[in-house]
Amino acid sequence: MAFRFIILFVLIAIVEIYAFQAIKTLTKSRWILITYGVVSVAAILFIAYELFKFDRTVGQTKMSLVTLGLLLLVLLPKLVLTFVMLMEDVLRLMMGTVTHFMGHNTDSFLPNRRKFVSQVALALAAVPFLSLIYGMTVGKYNFKVIRQTLFFPDLPDAFEGFKVTQISDIHSGSFDDEEKIKYAIDLINEQEADILLFTGDIVNAKADEMHPWIEVFNGLKKFEYGKYSVLGNHDYGAYLDWKSEQAKADNFEAIKDIHRQIDFKLLQNENIKIKKGSDEIAIVGVENWGRHFGSNGDIKKATENLAPEDFKILMSHDPSHWEYIVKKHPKNIQLTLSGHTHGMQFGIEIPGFFKWSLAQYMYKQWAGLYEEFGRYVYVNRGFGFHAYPGRVGIMPEITVFELKKGNIVA
Repeated sequence: MAFRFIILFVLIAIVEIYAFQAIKTLTKSRWILITYGVVSVAAILFIAYELFKFDRTVGQTKMSLVTLGLLLLVLLPKLVLTFVMLMEDVLRLMMGTVTHFMGHNTDSFLPNRRKFVSQVALALAAVPFLSLIYGMTVGKYNFKVIRQTLFFPDLPDAFEGFKVTQISDIHSGSFDDEEKIKYAIDLINEQEADILLFTGDIVNAKADEMHPWIEVFNGLKKFEYGKYSVLGNHDYGAYLDWKSEQAKADNFEAIKDIHRQIDFKLLQNENIKIKKGSDEIAIVGVENWGRHFGSNGDIKKATENLAPEDFKILMSHDPSHWEYIVKKHPKNIQLTLSGHTHGMQFGIEIPGFFKWSLAQYMYKQWAGLYEEFGRYVYVNRGFGFHAYPGRVGIMPEITVFELKKGNIVA
């Protein structure tokens, strides 16, 4: 552990030295350099203090969110500065070596730093700096309604045009603006969907995180075919140190009861059939199944009374469940709705052309619609936020699906 802290200290020192060099190249003002140094040291000491005092019996707090946001705000721009300045040093070293062996006499082995390079470095560093600020002030509540039309050859006739709204990853313990959440609730209500499905992570860890928001979420209208939900990995309280197993169990029961309090039917490895006219479809809900975050989901139990020809919509929080189990399951799960990844809350999306996030290196399906073997999974980018208190490029999402009969995905 001590060795890790030494390595971390050395890396931080290198980043700070290079960042200071960039500032120093642009200005010789003693007071600007002193101010920069004081602010940098103060930020590092504050972050270190808050991280060291983090209490796993309490979990994420508003202050820990601020701390992680500040950490990224301080670190990422300076990493950009360090990269540019390091590349300049490589070139300076090469130029100095060539000059030395050619026998040219110079006052210094290394050429002087160029002001232009420092200006470029600071301009590039401003991009993540301003983006992170935007993400923490605007992006985290910049809700987007994404509409998706899905075609299925075996969709029952009565469900032609049936509309499903999905939300995921509420993470109520991170909220800090009631008006913005009310706005999002209104957006959900405006979509005129037939059914509302929530795919897990109602809290960060504790049931009481949701208590201030129960009345707000009770503003969700009645949906003709109901509101259904499943559990996510954060709903099991696994990321806290509990005083006892009983306390952890009581919290889990309280979290499950929250779904009832906001008028959602929680599905735990079970299904329910909804009827329209003479036709029906099955809404299947499993507990969380994940390769890295616990596997309580039991798709066999959840579908035991269903036939392969029945039309099914599965709610499974973690999309890796679809990748490793569901897409080849003999019960033929036509559509799976997931969340979990948040798209890492940071990335680039140009609809229809390009999308990138660090999430794609962890999950094969991480945002949007995917298909294999004629079966589909949709990964919702999440309603709330966790850890980093913002969103950059990957915005909070409310998804509206319209089901159609046919063989085309659009």
